[in-house]
Amino acid sequence: MKKTSLITGSSFLLALATAALLAVHPTLAKGEEAKSSGAEVKVDNFTFSPDTLTVPVNGAVTWVNKDDIPHVITSNDGLFKSKALDTDQKYSYTFTKTGTYPYYCSIHPKMVGKVGKIVVR
Repeated sequence: MKKTSLITGSSFLLALATAALLAVHPTLAKGEEAKSSGAEVKVDNFTFSPDTLTVPVNGAVTWVNKDDIPHVITSNDGLFKSKALDTDQKYSYTFTKTGTYPYYCSIHPKMVGKVGKIVVR
């Protein structure tokens, strides 16, 4: 009987500790995950913002088209290329090596930008 009481008491204490933790950290109660450390480039008014960006190795960059017309994100060296992105569509690419990666919109070649040197952190 004492063993059952000990297990029941331990379960109660565990439940109480969990409830206290969730009260202190409400985001855990909602099941929200930590936000990713990815970077975002907004495509708007025929520009990339920011036009130069630095991310760590294995860092992801997401381009979001906020223009009313489609854009295709294309690296100068052919490393990455999105499909035509309509308004509010996104394209992401993860950079696995250090370097400088210039890119442009292949539909509108005068739109240029680059992802700055990728550094190991």
